[in-house]
Amino acid sequence: MSGKRILMVVGDFVEDYEVMVPFQALQMVGHTVHAICPDKKAGEKVRTAVHDFEGDQTYSEKPGHHFTLNATFDEVRAEDYDALVIPGGRAPEYIRLNATVIEMVQHFARANKPIAAICHGAQLLAAADVLQGKRCSAYPACSPDVVRAGGQYVNIPVDEAIVDGNLVTAPAWPAHPRWLAEFLKLLGTKIEHLAMAGV
Repeated sequence: MSGKRILMVVGDFVEDYEVMVPFQALQMVGHTVHAICPDKKAGEKVRTAVHDFEGDQTYSEKPGHHFTLNATFDEVRAEDYDALVIPGGRAPEYIRLNATVIEMVQHFARANKPIAAICHGAQLLAAADVLQGKRCSAYPACSPDVVRAGGQYVNIPVDEAIVDGNLVTAPAWPAHPRWLAEFLKLLGTKIEHLAMAGV
């Protein structure tokens, strides 16, 4: 398997796990991941937020790590990438105001390239108008965005993911194992389980 080139679009207060885990895991299995943010360059950082589910009416929010970008927004062309990842958190609600971000998302949808969005990432999909007729999961508070954009919101457990064509979505970071596994299938990634000597 040759590694794919994957674009990840983030912004300040992206959800900590939802940027860190896929960024590292996708590289671990041999893919190249370029994380970009509007108005920022490679080597600059975005602040992250930790969203947790502690029994309140909505998620709690705490300061997360600083995440270092490894590509420059103004130098990236969506056409050069095989797939797109959209983490959640607070970033999607405002990076969707950037026309270039919208054009990038629309490129991946038009070209039928794999797109993985989680939690509030659906806000960006809705703004880009790429959900028409698609079954999509998201953080439940984003369900009106999905429906208004012509998508079918699917209410699934927080640790599950759903695939519709080139799109894999999930409600929140507890779904990472399923969400990433389904995304890897869309990418054509083959992982072999090797028996270790003496185990």
